[in-house]
Amino acid sequence: MQRNRRPLNPEHQLSHLPMAGIIRARIKRLFAILAGLLIIQILLIWTAEDLTLFESTWMTMTTLVTVGYGDFAPETTFGRISTVVLMFVSAITVMTLIVSDFIEYRFYRRERIITGRWIYPMQNHIVIINTPQNGGEQYFARFAAQVRAVPGYESIPIMILTRQFPNGLPTELSDKGLVHFHGSGSDPVALKAVHAGNARHIIVLAADEADPSSDSLTFDIAHRLSESNLCHRVTVECVVDDNRQRFKSVGVRTIIRPVRTYPEIMVRSVVAPGSEKVLEDLFNYQHDHPHRYEIPLDDLTWADIVSALIRHGIGTALAYIDNDNEVACHPPTDKEIEGKGLIVLVKSQETPTVEVVEKALSNYREFIRKWHLMQEQAVEDGYIKKPGA
Repeated sequence: MQRNRRPLNPEHQLSHLPMAGIIRARIKRLFAILAGLLIIQILLIWTAEDLTLFESTWMTMTTLVTVGYGDFAPETTFGRISTVVLMFVSAITVMTLIVSDFIEYRFYRRERIITGRWIYPMQNHIVIINTPQNGGEQYFARFAAQVRAVPGYESIPIMILTRQFPNGLPTELSDKGLVHFHGSGSDPVALKAVHAGNARHIIVLAADEADPSSDSLTFDIAHRLSESNLCHRVTVECVVDDNRQRFKSVGVRTIIRPVRTYPEIMVRSVVAPGSEKVLEDLFNYQHDHPHRYEIPLDDLTWADIVSALIRHGIGTALAYIDNDNEVACHPPTDKEIEGKGLIVLVKSQETPTVEVVEKALSNYREFIRKWHLMQEQAVEDGYIKKPGA
């Protein structure tokens, strides 16, 4: 025999809602009561008094907000009694309760936002899971500034899922429009709260960029995202290169090393997948590093210097130091360089000596000199025309 189930009463149903939902439901119910009282009062005044429907509505509304212009007033006993009962006792009381609940809701919402427990209705946003062990505030600020400088990302919302910032995001981040939710990427409820399924990109930072065991936590988060078929949107930081295959096996789109001093790598991996590989090779401190050589520079263009270093397998020229000790990172390629030093990206295990670099530049000067002589001889012999002839 099937048992009859008693339906839940409204108050019991509300008890299962979050507090914000309870307050909103109560405000809606009070608005419905207020609307009913106003309609009844308007119809009663319209019937009992010598007023039009508009005049009855006007008088009812001015009474509700206690303005009291005095241009219309009930003259019959019935009209006055209904005004006292429905307006002074009931409607104004309900209006006061609505204002009180609204203020309570605003305070409740503010407290939840500060503590990272407010659920935002987000769509097409960036979710960042975890916070860097050191310098998290600066990292997030630089990441937000750089990603929003990319065309198409100028106003993209950014949500941080973290257990940090229990007393609220720093002003520098909240002023940039970043918001956070207090929780862990390993928690399915927290992932649902940040609307990971609606996110445009999901970034999982290493909990500690210096601790190899952080990869285990990152993998757990990645695995949960893969269960929801979201890994094609995921970029993760991997501390140990040997663990990269584990992330690839669950379908993670992009895997990079933690480079916290250069958020551009993370930005590029998000907005232009694939380009992060070039940047990683450029800033791979396990194999390469920038090295400064104190070498006098003259008679060579920047293109000549770059070619000389590549031809001799030394490395990639990044910048030069001029005679005023200024570092020039983007010199003109066809202008002769005058300076006293070079910054070159070289192999860490086999860093070339300054003598090797000097010899490479000297050999290239000789090569250029001989090439010019050959050009001049070819012009004299008539094999090629003189430039400008």
